[in-house]
Amino acid sequence: MSTTVFISICIPAYKNTDYLRRALDAVAIQTFRDFEVVVTDDSPDESVASLVKTYQHQFPLRYQRNIPALGSPGNWNAGIHLASGQWIKMMHDDDWFAGANSLQQFAEAAIQTNAPFLYSGYTHVEEASGKQLTVLPLSADINGLRRNPDRIIAFNVIGHPSTTMVRNDQELFYDENLKWLVDVEYYHRLLRQGPFHAILAPIVNIGMNAHQITKAVFRQPEVEIPENLYVLNKLGLPILRSATVYDHFWRMLRNLQVRDKQTLEQYNGANQIPKVICTMVNHQRRWPVSLLKIGPFSKTLMLLSWLWTGITRQRQGS
Repeated sequence: MSTTVFISICIPAYKNTDYLRRALDAVAIQTFRDFEVVVTDDSPDESVASLVKTYQHQFPLRYQRNIPALGSPGNWNAGIHLASGQWIKMMHDDDWFAGANSLQQFAEAAIQTNAPFLYSGYTHVEEASGKQLTVLPLSADINGLRRNPDRIIAFNVIGHPSTTMVRNDQELFYDENLKWLVDVEYYHRLLRQGPFHAILAPIVNIGMNAHQITKAVFRQPEVEIPENLYVLNKLGLPILRSATVYDHFWRMLRNLQVRDKQTLEQYNGANQIPKVICTMVNHQRRWPVSLLKIGPFSKTLMLLSWLWTGITRQRQGS
């Protein structure tokens, strides 16, 4: 595809003009200038459109109002479709660059490493209290992902989409069947396709607020169960050969207190329920929930279950 700029900063927006103004102000002061901004808007009114107009003379800016609204992550994909840059820098409207050189650091990493997938450290900023927590990529996590990209399903050590930048090939989009696991499933595909590079600096601020989808659906079985089973069926049962990934599904069942197959069927929707998931449920139901809540006991039981299913798989020749 023909490209006009080096980086397309894609900002999916929805009503929150105060957050969006902060994000655009942070873009306006970037020292690296070979970029465009793409704002895709799910708002039910003209508030975002009016704000965006005030920035049109500060940098190249493209705006699209989605009618009807696409929702998340459809709105994210709309920005990717419109992006003309060589690279796509996703930036949610409640996140913002930490400093004037943030985009420069992304650009330099893209040029120097030639990796098609980049992510950076970040700082969590609690909107209500102002409390901050800086999170940096750790060597153990980086090496773990290089050895086995499936680990990202169990532990999202990359963080929010706003920490990432990916080469624009117009072929990789977020799976619109997902909300809870949409980022990790996307990262898994990226990690499987090629090398990655981690920027060991907190160059993005992540705004933490009550509007975020991940907070809204946390520990809701009607969301977590079908999405986890959808991802498992999509990626294939071999990912459970990793004890780390097996433990992820074990903990999901334990935390949601799934004690029988009927509960899985109640929340699962149309997703197939793999036999190994039913086996996990059967192994857990033999023990009181109070015991499963004890970390060392649950971990030991999980490992025994993982070993048992591995032996069973070998006997079956699969």
